Amino acid sequence: MELIDLTRTLDPADREKLPPELRALGRVLAPEITYAHPAGAGGEEFAAAMACRVEDLPDGEGWGSETLNDFSSHLGTHVDAPLHYGSTCEGRPARTITDIALQELWCEAVVLDLHGRCEANTAITVEALQAAVEQAGVGVPQGGAVLLRTGQERFGPQDPEFFRYPGMSREGTLFLAEQGAKVLGTDAAGWDLPFPVMAEAFRTGGDNAVLWDGHRAGREREVFIVQQLANLAALPPSGFRVAFFPLKLARASAAPARVVAFV
Repeated sequence: MELIDLTRTLDPADREKLPPELRALGRVLAPEITYAHPAGAGGEEFAAAMACRVEDLPDGEGWGSETLNDFSSHLGTHVDAPLHYGSTCEGRPARTITDIALQELWCEAVVLDLHGRCEANTAITVEALQAAVEQAGVGVPQGGAVLLRTGQERFGPQDPEFFRYPGMSREGTLFLAEQGAKVLGTDAAGWDLPFPVMAEAFRTGGDNAVLWDGHRAGREREVFIVQQLANLAALPPSGFRVAFFPLKLARASAAPARVVAFV
C-alpha cells in the first residue's frame, strides 16, 4: 500500500509570494511562525525554563520550538464542518468539527478530472461533473469522497491564477451530494467562485444565489467540504481510501487537516 500526501505544506514563506493586492489572503495559506532553533532562541528558552545558563546545556543547545500566529481554522488544506455554512443543517443545529466522527472522514474516494471541462472564475457545470463521473468509470462511493482535480496544481501562491479558480455552485454541490458523496474536496483555493467574482455578480445582477451558494448548499444536504488539496495527479481515478483528519478544535467550524490517500 502506498501513502500519498494530499496536504499543502503550511509555509509562512508563501505569504510573501502573494502579489501585493492579495497579501490579505495570506492567512488562509499559512500561519506566521516564530522559529526557535536549538542553537539559538530555543537554547535561551530552555535555559530560562531550567533556571540555568545556556553554557550549562549540552553542546550549548536547548530545544527546537515554534510559535504559530495568525492561525485561521480555514488554513491551508482544511475540512469545513457544517457550522461553517450556517447555524442549521438539514433542519438541525449544524455540527462542529469535533462533532464529526473519524469514521466519517475515512472513506472510499474517486477523483473527477475536470481538465478541459472548467474555467477560471466560472462555475463548474453539472454536465461537466457528470462527464467526469462517466470518465472515471465508477459511481460516486456512497458516504465517500469526491475529489475535484481542476488543474489548479499548475499554480502557486506567486501566481495570480492561484486565486482565479473554477468554483462550485449550489446545483453542482447538490448533484455530488445526491450521488452519495459526503466529503467534497477540491484542489482549488476555495469551493465557491472567488469572492471578487461573486461580489461583482451580486453587484451587477442583484441575485442572492450567487453569494456563496456552493457552501450554503451544505445546509440542505450535510457534506464536509475540503479545500486546497494537493497532489491529486498522483491518484488513480478510484479504488483507494482517504483519511481527512482535522485538528480537534473545540466548537470550531473548520480545522486544518492532514489528508492522506491509501492506495
